[in-house]
Amino acid sequence: MLRVALTGGIATGKSYCLQRFAEFGAATIDADVLAREAVAPGSAGLRAVVERFGAGVLGDDGTLDRPALGRVVFAYPKARAALEAIIHPEVYRRIGEWFVNLPSSTVAIADIPLLFETGHHHEFDAVIVAACEPEEQVRRVMARDSLSEADARARIAAQWPIAEKVARATDVIWTDRGFAETDAQIRTLHARLTTDARGR
Repeated sequence: MLRVALTGGIATGKSYCLQRFAEFGAATIDADVLAREAVAPGSAGLRAVVERFGAGVLGDDGTLDRPALGRVVFAYPKARAALEAIIHPEVYRRIGEWFVNLPSSTVAIADIPLLFETGHHHEFDAVIVAACEPEEQVRRVMARDSLSEADARARIAAQWPIAEKVARATDVIWTDRGFAETDAQIRTLHARLTTDARGR
């Protein structure tokens, strides 16, 4: 099996790339989905979050109020680190189990937004970075999350600069050159990864 991580920055097109890889036949998993499951109602993760941040991060229905929590963790780095310490171990545990249960000769891609920030990039055979120009990233965050420019830049600044991730990647997919060009990059890369997986 070829263990591949897909990463990038907020709004650089990771989810689109993951979807296209799946359509081309790769096995895929999304760390964001696993992170949401880790703090689902009744979970140990949600109890730990409430214990650390207080009941103010809960909605009326008992689910995690993500905007309320976001206002805290993006304003205070120590708070963000505390949240990550609760969620990330469970996310990586689930990704590890997923890899173990897949058949051999498979291209298996895990979408992990904070791969480099959490120091897990060495655990993968390849690291793909979905990238776009920084100003395009700001524009996308503002449009997608209805944020001011200052708030969008603060969210982006909470992650490593995209240029640094690009420099450390084994492969880069540029997502700001039109969908056809992005698809072509993904198609070519998937074909190469498939050949690599079969040759292991």
